[in-house]
Amino acid sequence: MENTPLHAAADVKQNEPSGHLQKKLKTRHVSMIALGGTIGTGVFLGTGPAIHAAGPGGVLVAYSIIGIMVYFVMTGLGELATFMPTSGSISTYATRFIDPALGFAFGWNYWLSWAMTLAAELSASVLLMKYWFPDSPSLLWSGLFLALLFLLNILSVKGFGEGEYWFSFIKVATIIIFIVVGTLMIFGIMNGSEPAGFKNFTVGDAPFVGGFLGTLGIFLVAGFSFSGTECIGVAAGETENPVKNIPRAIRSVFWRILLFYILAILIISFLVPYTNESLQSSSVLTSPFTIVFEKAGFALAASVMNAVILTAVLSAGNSCLYVTSRIMYAMAQDGQAPRFFTKVSKRGVPVAALVSTSLIGMLAFLASFVGDGKIYLWLMNSVGVTTFIFWLGIALSHYRFRKAYVAQGNSIKDLPYRAKWYPFGPIFAFVICFVILLAQDYQGFTSGDIDWEGVIAAYLGIPVFLTFWLGYKFIKKTKVIPLKECKIDIKEFRH
Repeated sequence: MENTPLHAAADVKQNEPSGHLQKKLKTRHVSMIALGGTIGTGVFLGTGPAIHAAGPGGVLVAYSIIGIMVYFVMTGLGELATFMPTSGSISTYATRFIDPALGFAFGWNYWLSWAMTLAAELSASVLLMKYWFPDSPSLLWSGLFLALLFLLNILSVKGFGEGEYWFSFIKVATIIIFIVVGTLMIFGIMNGSEPAGFKNFTVGDAPFVGGFLGTLGIFLVAGFSFSGTECIGVAAGETENPVKNIPRAIRSVFWRILLFYILAILIISFLVPYTNESLQSSSVLTSPFTIVFEKAGFALAASVMNAVILTAVLSAGNSCLYVTSRIMYAMAQDGQAPRFFTKVSKRGVPVAALVSTSLIGMLAFLASFVGDGKIYLWLMNSVGVTTFIFWLGIALSHYRFRKAYVAQGNSIKDLPYRAKWYPFGPIFAFVICFVILLAQDYQGFTSGDIDWEGVIAAYLGIPVFLTFWLGYKFIKKTKVIPLKECKIDIKEFRH
């Protein structure tokens, strides 16, 4: 098919010899970005409250189902990203294979979500530093860490890659050490303790606490723990040999991530009973990792875990700046954001997009000090469910892409990477994401009087997404693209 004028301009821009994104992310960068991208506060702090609420069995079931769903999302993204490696990711794919209005909505929601997450990570870094320096000013640490992350990203994409590599290395090393130490403690080999056995796994109402509804309540927590996996799709646009490196990262790394989560939850469940009241807190002092390391006799366990969690926060902030700047750049190329965001430095960095996200993130952080943080909380609530919206969009884009690819007379044997279990995979992922989006705050409707404030806060992200989608659709009069008219130009992305 022929390029439209809009896409033709974008393609010319991408192929210019200077002033464009550069493919500087190496295999080790991509693998560690994919591996470390989902290991953050979700596993270090979130697993404790989850086990306390649903018991070890409920948490294992929830994480396993979400893990399978994310596997299908990631393999679908792998098929898209190897055929069409672009920094626009979900925005570009939805624009080409579903409806430009959906691409616009996905792109801007993705940008907003990560910009607000940057503010959240700055807030978290302040709290972590005050563990060591309780009387220090908040703006000192937020400003210092924002400057550090900005410098890593402004240098070049390789600067982001190197920073993410070492941040992720620390997180992965901590998980591995935890699994080894925990396993030795379970069998009574370390610290002279008696073998823990299965007694904590079945204590009280365990392993399933609260029945089906207790497990259902953990699905959203599990989803947030895996959030960030889709960043590999954005990185595909700046990856050396994406046809080879992206599938390798998706195939090998995802199962390691799932293995890390399942093993970590099992070890926590064997060593710490769900009835332990300390698990209710999200404080680093009562993190299940801290509890286990202290039981193992490690001195300064809380301080060490605080440092590890700080690297997780900085890693997330690093990804925030990278992802938002690339999404903004790609949308500007497609005419869905102001054109000045296409400006790129000689080192291949979209400076205008990077600066704008940094400013928005800092302003959102400052909003946390206004009106008891209500402005900030509403902003965060508006993007709280966006992870599932993005995954839903990836699944739908993959489903439509494969249908369009075949409808236009192409053979799936020619795809650089083929997702298994099509069409079951994207359909399964779509249904799970849709159900969780609807049922995320079912407690608000089942506790007698409806908690309207809580319900509105929980579901605010959905009307925000619909406003972007339907608003653009009304103004631009866009329609769902027929399968045979979807823009699939094999030569354009042939490697």
